[in-house]
Amino acid sequence: MSATVLYERVGPVAKVTMNRPQYHNAQSRVLLEELDEAFATAMADHEVRVVALFGNGAHWSSGHDIGTPEELADREARPYPDGVVGVHQRSWDWNVENTLRWRDLPKPTLAVVQGMCIYGGWMIASAMDLIVAADDAQFIPFLFQYQSVPWDLGARRAKDLMWEQGLLDAAQAAELGLVSDVWPRAELADRAMAKAERIAQLNPIVAQMVKRQVNDAQDHMGFRAAIAAGHQHYLVASLGGAFFDSARPFGSVRRMPGIDRARQGRSSP
Repeated sequence: MSATVLYERVGPVAKVTMNRPQYHNAQSRVLLEELDEAFATAMADHEVRVVALFGNGAHWSSGHDIGTPEELADREARPYPDGVVGVHQRSWDWNVENTLRWRDLPKPTLAVVQGMCIYGGWMIASAMDLIVAADDAQFIPFLFQYQSVPWDLGARRAKDLMWEQGLLDAAQAAELGLVSDVWPRAELADRAMAKAERIAQLNPIVAQMVKRQVNDAQDHMGFRAAIAAGHQHYLVASLGGAFFDSARPFGSVRRMPGIDRARQGRSSP
C-alpha cells in the first residue's frame, strides 16, 4: 500500500488506516482506490478474520475530497466524460458501487472513529459492520450518494437531523444505535483492537454467516434498492446546484451546506 492508506496485520486483525491527516483524511479517488485494495488484501489473507478501519490524525474523515491539489491533479490526469454522463458515472463508481462492496465484505469490519466523521466519512463508516468511537467523535448526516442514514437512524430521526443539519456527538450516536461503544480518546485504539480480536475468536464461518444473514435481511427489506434510489435523489439536488457549484459539482472548493450550522447550532438528536 502507498502512504495514502496504511496496512498492517496484527494477529487475526487487519488494521487499515486512512493516512491523509493533513486533509483530515478527505476521500480522494486515490484514497478510495487504495482503501479498496487494502480490503481486498485482507479478504485474500486467510489469517485475517476482522478488519479495523482507522483514520490517522485529529479526525477520522472530513468527507469527500472536493479540491485538494492531489485530487484536482488526478481528475485532470484521469478524467471522466464531460456532462451528466461523467458526473453520474464518477459519483456511482466512487460513492455507491465501492461502498456497497465494502458493506458486503465477507469478514467482519469495524470503523474506529475519532474527531469528525462527516458527510463522506459517515458513508464509509456506515458501510462497516460496527462503529466504535472516541468520546470526542462527531457525526454529521446529510443527503449522501450512499444514503444509509434512514437505515442507520430510523426514518424520523433521519429526516429531523438532515433538515436541521444537526451534529451528533459520540454519546448521542450511541444512544441512536449508530455507534456500538464509546471510549476515551486515549484508549480508543487499544480497546478497538481488543474488540476486533474478541470478534476474531469466533468461528470464521459463523461470523460470516451472521453478517450475511443480517445484510440479507436488510436487502429483503429493500436496502440496496433504497441506496440506488437515494443516489438519484442526491444527483438531482447536486446537479440543481444545491451542494457545490452547479457547473462543477465535483470540482468546487465550497464546503457542503450545513457544516458551520451543525457545528455552531443544534447538536442534539
